[in-house]
Amino acid sequence: MSLRKNVRVQIMKIKFFTVGGTIDKVYFDRKNNYQVGDSRLHEILKEVNVVFEYECESILRKDSLDITDEERQIILGRVAEEKHRHIVITHGTDTMVQTAEILRSVPDKVIVLTGSMEPARFRSSDAEFNIGCAIAAVQLLPPGVYIVMNGRIFDSGRVRKNVELGQFEDI
Repeated sequence: MSLRKNVRVQIMKIKFFTVGGTIDKVYFDRKNNYQVGDSRLHEILKEVNVVFEYECESILRKDSLDITDEERQIILGRVAEEKHRHIVITHGTDTMVQTAEILRSVPDKVIVLTGSMEPARFRSSDAEFNIGCAIAAVQLLPPGVYIVMNGRIFDSGRVRKNVELGQFEDI
């Protein structure tokens, strides 16, 4: 008897939503200004040769400091109506916790928010690492809302961004 016959394979599709933030910023002018550009998420997933099914969809292209309560409701509505249970959201780090708090009302889905401290276009960016960690987390965690940053998985209700250290931490 083959062990393979006893293993139940779960086929999972991950839905990615992008809303902007530093992860999607591009260099804009000689004064060191940045603007949120097109997401590099799809290119990152192609480059690392993922072997699962996924879809990418942009909801917003904004710095998270500029996201309004009304736009958070748009994010909530889109995530709540999504048919897939496994969702990764790339988001700016400054208000990621506030968006996560609103998403806690969505039942029966695994929702992981991630971002980066430097634009994904930079060689020194933490974007690819954080996206990889988020992909692993969304496949393994039970339903709920989580923030994945700095190599850690945080419960969205017990985390904050430490601006001085440039990292997330438990509260």
